[in-house]
Amino acid sequence: MKIYLDNAATTPLDTEVLNAMLPVMKDHYGNPSSIHSFGRQTRAYIENARKSIAKLLNVSPAEIFFTSGGTEADNQAIHSSIRDLGIQHAITSKIEHHAVLHTLEALEKRGKVKLSFVKLKENGHVDLDHLEELLKEKERSLVSLMHANNEIGNLLPMKDVGQLCEKYNAIFHSDTVQTMGHYAMDLQAVPVHFVTCAAHKFHGPKGVGFLYVSNKVKISPFIYGGAQERNMRGGTENVYGIVGLAKAMEIAYRDLKLHQHYIQDLKTYMMGALEASIPGVAYNGDAKGSSLYTVLNVLLPFNENAEMMLFSLDIQGIAASGGSACTSGSNQGSHVLRTIGSDQSRPSVRFSFSKYNTKEELDYCVSKLKELYAVKVA
Repeated sequence: MKIYLDNAATTPLDTEVLNAMLPVMKDHYGNPSSIHSFGRQTRAYIENARKSIAKLLNVSPAEIFFTSGGTEADNQAIHSSIRDLGIQHAITSKIEHHAVLHTLEALEKRGKVKLSFVKLKENGHVDLDHLEELLKEKERSLVSLMHANNEIGNLLPMKDVGQLCEKYNAIFHSDTVQTMGHYAMDLQAVPVHFVTCAAHKFHGPKGVGFLYVSNKVKISPFIYGGAQERNMRGGTENVYGIVGLAKAMEIAYRDLKLHQHYIQDLKTYMMGALEASIPGVAYNGDAKGSSLYTVLNVLLPFNENAEMMLFSLDIQGIAASGGSACTSGSNQGSHVLRTIGSDQSRPSVRFSFSKYNTKEELDYCVSKLKELYAVKVA
């Protein structure tokens, strides 16, 4: 039996998305920058996709810039803020994705920005009082805080943070890679300057995403070398990826309430099953509070073979993770779990769900965990 519970890393491609992409891949191969009919045809696909996404987010199509994914978009938002918007001080948290953390740390090392870290509460949530202190005592700042943590699922009150940034004339960038396509977003209702997206987190293709840039800020080109993306990002566009991204967004919004309810029910069900089967089980982050419904980070009891837990699950056909897929080869453990003070002697497993998972799969997963503990608990 094969069970995929690592949807925070990537999701399976929706068949509807594939069917939208295939005709473009096979039949519409013109370069979208060409002026002949072949080029104009593919250009229309890109601009229709841009309009579709913009409408869903209640923004102007001119505020959507297609990228290779969330990491590029995060990098660009940060670099542009510091280079073009007069930012000399940045505020982030120590549990951000490395696309944000490593970018800011590198810029600080090069003397481009001073970096401050906002305090976290015991449950891993951002301390908004401390954030206001930092905004109050420093020069104009960039605030870069993710909407939902990719490892523990904690949700940021984006509107509250945006209003604080507005109060102190700060630039607000939010990595929304884990929440885009999972929550309805009206970006006119949230004071935010940059948000990021990766299509493969909500059943779209890999290698494509976008950066939303509010029309309240003006930035220079991301990549020089062509007039693509209104002169902002040179390079021939990933046409069929962009088509897939727009289709995945359309499906996500169309079925949003249905999938929110269904996946939250799966998460709640698994928590109940784990608590009934494995005494001492706990959770990293605010799993029962303000938390992303697709992510459950489980803190299991001490196990003498804790380091082999993910491998043991994989042997049983269960795909899960110990943290971000982007750092799984680093052998350094999770910076998020270390920062929030999770007990490092106990194994932590991140299970993340999608519309394709079932309760039967979760029953199988919990039964296999129970078997591992029946044999291996010290």
